[in-house]
Amino acid sequence: MNNTSDLVASAKTVHDRYLAGRMERETVREWVIRLGGYPAPHGERVREAAAWFRLQQTEPVAVDVKLADLQRLAAIVSG
Repeated sequence: MNNTSDLVASAKTVHDRYLAGRMERETVREWVIRLGGYPAPHGERVREAAAWFRLQQTEPVAVDVKLADLQRLAAIVSG
């Protein structure tokens, strides 16, 4: 298992950079998909986010898709 506190810190940073437009969606998508296993409840949120990003690969990114992306990142942070 990976360290949950590192995950939360990283997810917050990725969320904030993506929200501010300083990170491309493809970079966020790759980051989420490469996350390993984490204990509950964070692990469940990571799996949900990875499944979402695997399905949502459209470019350019619609506003509603970006909002859903951000919600999934925030869910990882909040557990």
